[in-house]
Amino acid sequence: MKNPVSFRNYTISMSLFMALLIIPLTLSAVTHPESNTMESNETSPETNTDHLVVLWTSGDPDVAEKMVFMYTYNAKNRGWWKDITFIIWGPSAKLASENQQIGEALVQMKEIGIEVVACKACADLYGCSADLENLGMEVKYMGVPLTEYLKKGFKVITF
Repeated sequence: MKNPVSFRNYTISMSLFMALLIIPLTLSAVTHPESNTMESNETSPETNTDHLVVLWTSGDPDVAEKMVFMYTYNAKNRGWWKDITFIIWGPSAKLASENQQIGEALVQMKEIGIEVVACKACADLYGCSADLENLGMEVKYMGVPLTEYLKKGFKVITF
């Protein structure tokens, strides 16, 4: 026969684990309900043949400068991809708003024709939406557009 105390501890532990997993997801949906639907000014991506989507999530400046930005900039500048959408997502939003060198690199990417957008939900969580907008970045909810890119078979690379 199993020890009832051990089973009870296991049950409590599993309940806490599930609550820790589910509560943030639920709060996210409740806190940002508008991020779950397409905004009227938001367009769905149309073609995927020569369009790269770069999903930048890292808050590490070394990764940004020596990998993500280097590839993305050269991919556009050298014509490896016709169109590139660069999404600032998660901790990268904070880094972009706080590091002047990173901000300047993002502006250079925009100048050569890379679409640079930041996820509004992420930027709001880090308190940097206004800072990113001041850099000239478009800040909008990106959950639906990213999902559409994936469903339509766009090439998506994540750093």
